[in-house]
Amino acid sequence: MRILRRMSLPGQQHPTPNSVSGWALFALGFRPFFLLAGGAATLLMLLWPFVWRGQFAPPAHYEPIAWHSHEMLFGYAPAVIAGFLLTAVRNWTGVDTWTGARLGLLTLVWLSGRLLPWIPVVPAWLVVVVDVAFLPLVALSLLRPLWRGQSRVNRVFLPLLLTMGLANLLSHLQLLGMAGEIGDARRVMLELILLLIVLVAGRVLPFFTRSVLPGFQPRSRRWVEVGSFVMLGLIAVFELLPLLPAALSAVLWIGFAVLQALRLHGWFDPRVFKLPVLWVLHVGYAWLCLGALLGGLALLGLFPTSAALHALTIGTIGVFTLGMMARVARGHTGRPISVSTTTATAFVVANVAVVVRVFGGAWFADHYALWVDVSAALWVVAFGLFVLRYAPILLRPRVDGRPG
Repeated sequence: MRILRRMSLPGQQHPTPNSVSGWALFALGFRPFFLLAGGAATLLMLLWPFVWRGQFAPPAHYEPIAWHSHEMLFGYAPAVIAGFLLTAVRNWTGVDTWTGARLGLLTLVWLSGRLLPWIPVVPAWLVVVVDVAFLPLVALSLLRPLWRGQSRVNRVFLPLLLTMGLANLLSHLQLLGMAGEIGDARRVMLELILLLIVLVAGRVLPFFTRSVLPGFQPRSRRWVEVGSFVMLGLIAVFELLPLLPAALSAVLWIGFAVLQALRLHGWFDPRVFKLPVLWVLHVGYAWLCLGALLGGLALLGLFPTSAALHALTIGTIGVFTLGMMARVARGHTGRPISVSTTTATAFVVANVAVVVRVFGGAWFADHYALWVDVSAALWVVAFGLFVLRYAPILLRPRVDGRPG
């Protein structure tokens, strides 16, 4: 829990943010990657309705839906993950993670993976090599600090990152017409991201809630914790190697949903809704519970598959990571944890985007294209507000004069 204590700075006196100047983009990992993640999320969803309708062509390396899913799962999400881990691991271990030129190079690799597919003369193999290299490089950057840290448990992030990199490689091979005998690698990546969220949420949600709500004591059950990881791990394995009938996969998803609801219940207090920076994380995790349930129902033919999928993607991943970026960025720039009205509005709008996409598309399918457009527009507003509010914070040094 050391990371959580260092991330939380309530009650500390801070200089006025307007007095800060200078360039600090590569001072710590969250800065470039949260900024790029926010910008990518905004731009990708701004383009998506036009790509979906065939009015704007994605790179030749991708089909339209493949481009959309790949860039969100292997572009946006890894940027957030890299920013969080490069920042958190330094606090867990007391050992510096990459900053300065090395962080700049890592950022360039991520950015190149997004841009190279748009250059027609770039061969497909180079696109694959550069894009796939990012997650293993993040793991490499964390190897020394995690191995020098006292907690062996934290080292689980290394194989998780490498497995994500393998999922990216398989995804590219499938785009090239290879590795077709296995399941969709993009779905495997989704489940790996959810696994990481389950892991991180177990650390941050109980502590964040207890630290700001007097008298609150989170509750956890070991069998729920162990069962959560085991079930989601099984889901990912059976996604990669399709071995189970749909009905049994549905049982796994529904069982996982029940475990996450029990988990969230142990962390919940109604007072969280007084604090936007706290409720957004709880609601983001609630989308995991609901999305897993809907995913199980979809496998049984009781709910549209696409709607259930987007409860997990724009619901769980989108809302939870938006809240985490806002929370971590304020804490690690020496600012009070409370967020502005602009950021709170972004949280609300992001959740409305999920509701529109999931339930509008499921219950009013005659207007499916409308719900896609409205949800995309709301997402653009939410992440556009995040970039507008946080770009100055991420580009400037800490207001308390500390490094990072």
